[in-house]
Amino acid sequence: MSHALSRRISDVLALDPAASAIQFQGQWFTWGQVGAIAARIAALVTERGGAQTRVGIMLRNQPVHVAALLGVLAGGGTVVVINPARGDERTREDLLGLDLPVVVGLPDDLARLHVLKPTTTLVTVSDLAAPPDVVPATEPRPDPGRPGVAVWMLTSGTTGPPKRVDLTYDMLARSVIGHDPESCASPTELRRGVAIVNSPLVHVGGVFRVLLCLAEARPFVLLPKFDLDMWADAVREHRPRAVSLVPAALRMVLHSDLTREDLASIKVVTSGTAPLSAEDADAFTEKFGIPVLTSYAATEFGGGVASWTLADHQQHWHAKRGSVGRANPGAQLRVVDADGTPLPAGQVGLLEVIPAQLGAGADWMRTTDLARIDDDGFVWIVGRADQAIIRGGFKVMPDDVRAALERHPAVLGAAVVGRPDERLGETPVAMVELRDGAGTDAAELTEFLSGRLARYEVPSAIAIVPSIPRTPSGKPDLGAVRGHFAALQNHGG
Repeated sequence: MSHALSRRISDVLALDPAASAIQFQGQWFTWGQVGAIAARIAALVTERGGAQTRVGIMLRNQPVHVAALLGVLAGGGTVVVINPARGDERTREDLLGLDLPVVVGLPDDLARLHVLKPTTTLVTVSDLAAPPDVVPATEPRPDPGRPGVAVWMLTSGTTGPPKRVDLTYDMLARSVIGHDPESCASPTELRRGVAIVNSPLVHVGGVFRVLLCLAEARPFVLLPKFDLDMWADAVREHRPRAVSLVPAALRMVLHSDLTREDLASIKVVTSGTAPLSAEDADAFTEKFGIPVLTSYAATEFGGGVASWTLADHQQHWHAKRGSVGRANPGAQLRVVDADGTPLPAGQVGLLEVIPAQLGAGADWMRTTDLARIDDDGFVWIVGRADQAIIRGGFKVMPDDVRAALERHPAVLGAAVVGRPDERLGETPVAMVELRDGAGTDAAELTEFLSGRLARYEVPSAIAIVPSIPRTPSGKPDLGAVRGHFAALQNHGG
């Protein structure tokens, strides 16, 4: 028997094949066009072993990749996320190590890699107007698969090389269909409103947004990446009531020339994946008149576990500003010490969660985030335990330094990491990206921080760069930031 998520995808794709489904670069594609590619991919899953067959997709934000992803899930297989933007050499090593029975990608992506093994079926997709070009494996063999797993998802890789985590069919179905997906009937007609998907498909946020649109039978605009002008045009054309922006994108909108009239349709903005300062949230609301609802989620959870509701925001924001909200319905959160002993309200410790997406009987999952939860259940994320910088015996939390830097009027964004130091063990260093037209230097920023941070928290080096390197999810790529400062250190900087 097929899973509720697979059935929902198939049901929605068949609702009205002639209707518009995905707008991409100004062109609309129909549900029928998406469904035709999805059906061919689903058939390949069946041909190569059926349910749980692993299918690697070199995902880019293009409609044909949405169709391929939906096809694997409709066929009961496991989508293995491959990020072609990580570079040819690393992508080639990744694919060779995975030894997948099926790999799907654009012609240029596949041609550059030369990774076809005799055990791999190669599927070249170009666009929704052309059928996939399939080169069957010459020595096919059964695939061990990943039972119950819908998407073998890459994490964002902010602190090191990305790893893969299992997003099960049950987790995703509970996230986008409902707490009891088997009892939820499929939509009988398409929704009228148009959503905007600007998160990358190689990140859980992009997959979640696409599946949520499918579950709701809602057409959507797919952006190749977040681009301020393209996003603003989509907002003006389709007038959505709610949008989702990662903090980096939200700050781009905040510091743009967009006006309240441009965003007049939007009643609420949701923001997650990375810390957003209360100051930026308040500035956005002041400029556009739109409340910003922050949330807390992780790839491993298959969705969010805490968030602000509009009602909570209206009642509690001024007293609880900076919080990521309260536990989502069905989720449980607690703060514990290093030994796992629960701590009283208000004390800082390691955050543990039981996501609602895991269902009844799930165990506590320990995060690497330091948090506190007050008597009313509001959660504050105060840093990451695995990113603490110990400078001569003093603990420095990178998020505290980052937030202080981002209060400077010239700073658009900042990233803070630790750099080895022979005398102190390590010191904080910061990479800073400035707003368009703004000017400052490291000395001015250091002086600015001296009145806001303890002396040991002030970075020993500040690098002002045109743009901070980021992961596909929009978070600063801390590995690349460390590499930048290591290179400077090697050259005496």
